[in-house]
Order: sequence, then structure tokens, then C-alpha cells
Amino acid sequence: MILNYSIENRILPLIPIRGIGIFPNTVIHFDIGREKSINALEEAMLEDSDIFLTVQKEPEVDKPKDEDFYEVGVICKIKQMIKMPGDNIRVLVEGINRGKIKSISQEDPFFEVVLDEYIYSSVLPLEEKLEAMVRLSLEKFEEYASIHTKIATDTITSLKEIKNPDKLADVIASYIYIKPEQKQEILETFDPYKRLEILNTFIVKETKILQIEDEISEIVRKQINEFQKDYYLKEQLRAIQKELGEEESIELEVDEYLKKISTAKMPKEVREKAEKEINRLLKISSSSPDAGVIRTYVDWLIDMPWDKKTKDNTNLKKARTILDEDHFGLKEVKDRILEYLAIKHINKNMKGPILCFVGPPGVGKTSIAKSIARAMNRKYVRISLGGVRDEAEIRGHRRTYIGAIPGRIISSIAKVKVNNPVFLLDEIDKLANDFRGDPASALLEALDPEQNSTFTDHYIEAPFNLENVMFITTANSTSTIPGPLLDRMEIIELSGYTENEKINIAEKYLIEKQIKEHGIKDNQIQISKNAIIQLIQRYTRESGVRNLERNIGKLIRKAAVQIVENNKSSVVINSQNIKNYLGVPKYDYDLVYEEDQIGVVTGLAWTTVGGETLFIEVNTMKGEGKLQLTGQLGDVMKESAMAALSYIKSNAENLGIDYKIFKETDIHVHVPEGAIPKDGPSAGITIATAIISALTKKYVRKDVAMTGEITITGRVLPIGGLKEKLLAAKRAGIKKVILCSKNKLEASKIDTKITRSLEIVYVDKIEDVVKESLI
Repeated sequence: MILNYSIENRILPLIPIRGIGIFPNTVIHFDIGREKSINALEEAMLEDSDIFLTVQKEPEVDKPKDEDFYEVGVICKIKQMIKMPGDNIRVLVEGINRGKIKSISQEDPFFEVVLDEYIYSSVLPLEEKLEAMVRLSLEKFEEYASIHTKIATDTITSLKEIKNPDKLADVIASYIYIKPEQKQEILETFDPYKRLEILNTFIVKETKILQIEDEISEIVRKQINEFQKDYYLKEQLRAIQKELGEEESIELEVDEYLKKISTAKMPKEVREKAEKEINRLLKISSSSPDAGVIRTYVDWLIDMPWDKKTKDNTNLKKARTILDEDHFGLKEVKDRILEYLAIKHINKNMKGPILCFVGPPGVGKTSIAKSIARAMNRKYVRISLGGVRDEAEIRGHRRTYIGAIPGRIISSIAKVKVNNPVFLLDEIDKLANDFRGDPASALLEALDPEQNSTFTDHYIEAPFNLENVMFITTANSTSTIPGPLLDRMEIIELSGYTENEKINIAEKYLIEKQIKEHGIKDNQIQISKNAIIQLIQRYTRESGVRNLERNIGKLIRKAAVQIVENNKSSVVINSQNIKNYLGVPKYDYDLVYEEDQIGVVTGLAWTTVGGETLFIEVNTMKGEGKLQLTGQLGDVMKESAMAALSYIKSNAENLGIDYKIFKETDIHVHVPEGAIPKDGPSAGITIATAIISALTKKYVRKDVAMTGEITITGRVLPIGGLKEKLLAAKRAGIKKVILCSKNKLEASKIDTKITRSLEIVYVDKIEDVVKESLI
């Protein structure tokens, strides 16, 4: 490439400049204050106003030497000088040509140098390569200028009019922001093509930096705008609240809440959630509905006993004494609680059991739970599940609903303020379900030991640990409890009380309790043991003692009337005068017949109020061999009757029955008290024995009762409710009871006070039943 410039020798005064750069064909101004620089300026003004400017390598050096400034600089024409305050002079110069120092001819009183001046032709011939570089340089600078806001819009137009690539490169270099050493590199490049090439590299780099700066600036601007918007709105709200006198109270309220949250010992994620919610109060009006929702929600979180518990009583003797004080009997329940306390003493992290007390009404299922809490030194919580059909009752409502509250489990625990209460779920067998969900399924999480450490209520929306809670459930029957729920519970059967147990319960607990409740003194009313026996036998018919307690209360109230009306000091109630208080006896237990009967057999049945004797009567008459069943029998008992008849027909010869009788005789099976529905799989052998007695005209022993199901091959099947049935047999004066041999193990577990006066015969076939019962 042809370099179109000439070199001339010149001697000029020199000024080293600091921190700025200068190019030929450009105008700059700078301040000088050093003595040497002022002397050089004055010398230049005496001559032709030309001066040589070069950049000082280290701006901090105050007295530079020849090695402290670059040898390539710019020969400039001084245009203007202005004296500034403090002996400084502002100088305006125009760059003319590049210069290169050959030697320093003088250092004092100013620098004077001998240099080569590079004088470029005003018009350089543009080769194709150089022209391409010129166009590229203009294009890159235009892109740079579009981002750099300080470059005027008409700058590009004026640059396009410059025909000299040497001048173009210098002018462009003066516009872009580059470091002093990079400016010096451009200045020292005498070839215009190479100069433009280096310049393009710097332009591209600066353009990218500017683009990144713009992106960052835009992000910051948006953030500042959002912050300013929030700040502005908050200040507006604060001003409004201040006018209404609310500002100070809201801030105080939030501070108070934050203190409560910090002392509530919440898990970290729950604490952060509570703080986030309460800080929202600062952004909304205190009269807003949302403010009330937030306060209520945070109050619930604060009230939850995240880390509060009562210390268990692990003194087994004390626990046993408390349980015996409150309840008579119930040995299996008491033993299970003592087992748990013993293990808890050994293993502090033992999870609470889930017990299910199953038994008829009035046997003490609910009251034993309260005694368990007292024996363990724990708080007591009870909720009734009877008729609950909404899942939200268990797990709470979402906060989006108006009037939402936590479920009954979480709200009950919050109320007692400890996380390890004895929690009674009463009547769990009476749960229902509909379109609002299945509460039984919702209970699974609470009652599953593997899940309940993270039980999540829909309202609280945070896991709460139920591992320490001792859940106790009650039910009259397990048949209506869903299988998955039943599987999570430990079933403990509470059967009905014997007459002796009822007497002890009445004497030790019920009479004293009712006297205390009615405010009567102990010596004012006396109830004899015979009166209690009469009350149990003739005025109540139940497995439990609920009606017994009601009737004792009734006796006390009647006696209170006698004391007040007749001014008596005390009243004695015995078996002779109990009718005066309670009227005619309501019940008369079925007693055995005085004589043996044909076709009448005593059966044993289980009902929800305990065991009962059930007389099954069979009569025969001339007819066509039809079987007639009366007495409100259910499907199971009807099938038992048909199975019994099938067996008798197929074994008529062995039983001593003429088969013709089935074609000529109608058989009528009747169970007295026809208005009462009867059903269950335990009357099969009773019906069979009665039919055999009626057909063979053999007498049935009056003191024998039986219970068991029959198959069409004559096998005897086991039954349930054995304790209650044996109690009924004992009350009725039965001496012998016939049972299936498979019930032998269950019978061995029954209190000997019940079984010692009964002869229990175990059978496998109906032939054995006939042998033991028919005369």
C-alpha cells in the first residue's frame, strides 16, 4: 500500500499532557499549571503558535523527564488561551499533524524537541481494500453511535463527507471511548488502513460493552421503577393511614405479631410463612377484609402448640390407682394403658397408640378415655364423629373460603395448647359421607402412625406432627367402620357388665356421683344392695350402666321430695319400697319354663343392649308339608330354618321320624314378640332342635339353652357375643348351655363368676345337641 505523506524536521516547545489524548484534525482544550508547561506555551505564542503535545505515561508524575512521555505526539495550533483562577491556563488547540521526537534539545525552562512532522496529502488515492475498510469503519461507527447517546445524529453525515481515510480515522478515534494507551496505539499507527483496522476492533468491543450496559441499565431502571412505584404507593397508603390515625397502630400491631411469632417455636418454614403473611398488613388498609383474614390465620399459627407438651406420668402404681378409682373392671383396657406407660418410660420417643374401644352403649368407653388422660397426666380432648359427613370437618377449609377455619383435630389441639393430649374420637362407626367428601378417608392420615407426623390441615397449610397424640376411638360395632381405617386401630372389646359388676359400679361410683351432683348429703339417702339388685334386674335392660345411673338419679330426686315435703332427716330405699319411687317394674327377664315342653327351645341372642334369652316355638298341624315362619324374622334366620328342615328331612330315619309326616304336616316356626325384628347367625341349632322335638313329640329339657348355627349337613358353627349370651342364660336360671366346640377358647377367657354356675357342653353335630337337650 502506498503511503502518501512527507516528513519535515521541526524544533518546537513541548507540553506533556495528562489523562487525555489528542489526534490530528481534531480540537481539544486542556488546563496547564506547571511552570515548564506555561513557559513552553509562552514560547510558542512568540513564534507561530505551534506547539508539540505528547501524552505523559504516568499522570501522577509532576516533574516528567524525557522517558516519562511518549515520543509520538501531535503538532497543534494554539487557538485560544484563558487565564483561570489559581494560576491555571485553559488552552484550546487544534491538531495539525503527527510528530515523532528525534531528540530533546532543551529541558529548561521548558522542553524543546527536534521532531519529524508527518504531513499527509489532503487527498489519498483509495485502493479497493482501503475503500472497503473505510465503509466498514463508517458502518461500525454508525452502529456505535446509535447506542451512544452523547454522539449527535448529524455526526455520521459529516463523517461521510470526509474523503481522506487518514483524517477519517483520526476523527472517528476522537469520538469513541477508549483508554489512553489504546489512543496512543492508534496515534502511533501511521498507515491509515492499519489504523482503521485497529480502530474497528476497538469500536466492535465498545459497542458490545455499551449493549451490555444498556441491558443492565434497563433491568436496573425497571427495578427502580417498581421500587419507586411500591414506595410511592406505600407512602400514599401511609399518608392515608396517618390521616385516619391508623399508621402507628398498624406498625405496632405488626411488631407485636412478629414478637409472638419469634417466641412461638414454629418450624422454620412455618415461621417464614407467618412473617410473610403479617408483613402484608403494612401494604393493605386495616379495614380491608383481607386484613382480618391475615390476622385470624396468623393467630391460629401462633396458638398452635408446635413444641409444647405435658410430661407423662410414668409411675405405674399411681396410674393403676387412678384407673381403679374411676372404673371397676375393664382389666384389658387398664393393662394396655399400663403397658404403654411402661414402654414410654423406657423409650421416650414411643409413638402414641391408636386404640379403638368397641362395645355396647353405656359400658364406659367414653369415660375410660377421660380416666386414661388423668392417669397419664395429659390434657383430654373429645370430638364426636356421629353424623359427620363433610371432609372439611376433619381437615379444615381452604383459606379462600369465607369463614374458613381449621378442622376439628387441629382446632382442638390448639385449644388445649399441647401437642400430646389424649384425643377421643367418639362414635367413629357413625361417620357418613356424601358429595362433600369422605371424612373416614380424611382420618386415615391422622390415624396412620407412618403419616401423621406430617398431618396437613387445609387451613393451616403446614405440616403438624401428631405422633405424640394418643388417639382413642369408640364404636358400638366394627362392621360399619371402613376397612382401611379399622386396619390402623388396635381393637379392644368392652363387653357388657355382669350383674355383680353392675352392683359394684353402682355402690362404688354411681350412687356417690349422683348424690354429689344433686347436692344431697351422704347421710340423707341410703340405697340398699337389694334395691340395687332389684333396679338392675327389673328396671334396666342393658349391657352398660347408663340407664342404671339415670334410675339412681331418679331415686335420689324422689327421695329429695320426701325429705323436703315430709321434713325427714333421711330416706332409706330398699327392695320393698323401690316400687313407690320407680313404679311398676319395666322388665321381667324371661325365666325357664316350670315344666319341660315339646317344640319349645330356649335360644340365646345378642342385642345392642346385651344378651337375651329367645324362646323358639314350633307347632305341627295337618297340611301339605309347608314351612311357615313368623315373628319378624330376618333373612339369616329364615335361611337357618330352611337349612334345619333340609337336614331333618335328609336324616329323618336316624332321628326316628316317619318321612310321610313331611307330606301330611305343616310346620309353623314362631319366635314370640313378633313386633321386634330378629336376625343373626346363631339360632340354627335352636330351630332344628325345636322342629325335631315337635315332630318326634319328645320333651325339651327346661333348663337347657343353646346357641349356634347349623349347616344342611348337620355341622354346628361357632357364634359371637358369647359373654353377653352366657349372662342372659344365668339371669334366666339356665343350668346347661350348648355351644359349638370352636367357641371353647373364647369361653375359657370369660370370668369364672359367670361360668361357674353353668354347665357348658361343646358339640360339633346336631345329633349331639339332640342327645343333650331332648328327654
